Amino acid sequence: MSKAILVLEDGRTFYGDAYGAVGETFGEAVFTTGMTGYQETLTDPSYHRQVVVQTAPMIGNTGVNDEDDESDKIWVAGYVVRDPARRPSNWRSTGDLGERLGAEGVVGISGVDTRALTRHLRSRGAMRVGVSSVDLDPTSLLEKVRNSPQMLGADLSAEVSTPDKYTVSAAGEHRYTVAALDLGIKRNVARRLAVRGVTTHIFPASSSIEDLLAVGPDAVFFSPGPGDPATADGPVALAREVMRIRKPLFGICFGSQILGRALGFGTYKLGYGHRGINQPVFDRTTGKVEVTSHNHGFAVDAPLNTVIDTEFGGVEVSHVCLNDNVVEGLRGLDVPAFTVQYHPEAAAGPHDADYLFDRFVELVERSGKPSVELVEKKG
Repeated sequence: MSKAILVLEDGRTFYGDAYGAVGETFGEAVFTTGMTGYQETLTDPSYHRQVVVQTAPMIGNTGVNDEDDESDKIWVAGYVVRDPARRPSNWRSTGDLGERLGAEGVVGISGVDTRALTRHLRSRGAMRVGVSSVDLDPTSLLEKVRNSPQMLGADLSAEVSTPDKYTVSAAGEHRYTVAALDLGIKRNVARRLAVRGVTTHIFPASSSIEDLLAVGPDAVFFSPGPGDPATADGPVALAREVMRIRKPLFGICFGSQILGRALGFGTYKLGYGHRGINQPVFDRTTGKVEVTSHNHGFAVDAPLNTVIDTEFGGVEVSHVCLNDNVVEGLRGLDVPAFTVQYHPEAAAGPHDADYLFDRFVELVERSGKPSVELVEKKG
């Protein structure tokens, strides 16, 4: 087994063994607290250009399968684990995680004290990192790390977006049509809409308002995705156009940040971000606390306890993270638009926030378009 090293931007160095592909990789070091769902994490486009540290010590026990990918490939820039499974054991498994990483060229490292690494990132913040199993000189690798691109100012959504429009049909009876802007969409978004009778047309990130309206959508969706929302001027302008024509609009994660900017708010980079499947969020609309899935390193800068007057009318913060009071959702009071910063489409869970897709459908219904069922009854 080849040896490997991990060198952080501030010089902190960890030693271990190569896991996945032998080679060298660079990105932003982040940690995720999820104890399940590593296959979904790896294939989530929002992790593009990030080296993901798993805080759960044992990874790979259930192997990988052909059903749980959230996109067509593994997107993480690198992977850091403490104790990889020697062999997978699960009735759904079709392969070994380490072999899958190697086949897709994903450079990783195992045998690392991920607890110490996570504590370091919590105290110092997310930072650039290099993982190598070919250059084992910490000084040499550190120089490369410091010459690698930062996440702040990175415009990445176009790199993960679909090149061509495609459609996911409603499961069963078709009720509504949604135009979804792919900024790094996960497959489960369209699945959650499909079971509610929604046909979803997924568009490239560079699409225009004319492109979206060409499919006759009842509503528009802005997807999650990677990078710094301050760079995404095109999607921000598109969100403003959608709100001007009062088309119902729902944004998740990166899409939430885009809508935040479209409403006139700023965004900022969090110290170490929210990543994992156990984040508590307070829904001010229902008064309930949800356990939610997160993957974001940026947030919307909006006042928590007041209605904000914007070009599009009143807006309020609808959801708040109970760990640190970060804005986790916005709600338009005069335009049919709302957002959440986390992932109601979470796979492998939790599913506390799945109701938000019902809220989206209800928003469409309240916006004046009768359902197909009602039209048929009247006809």
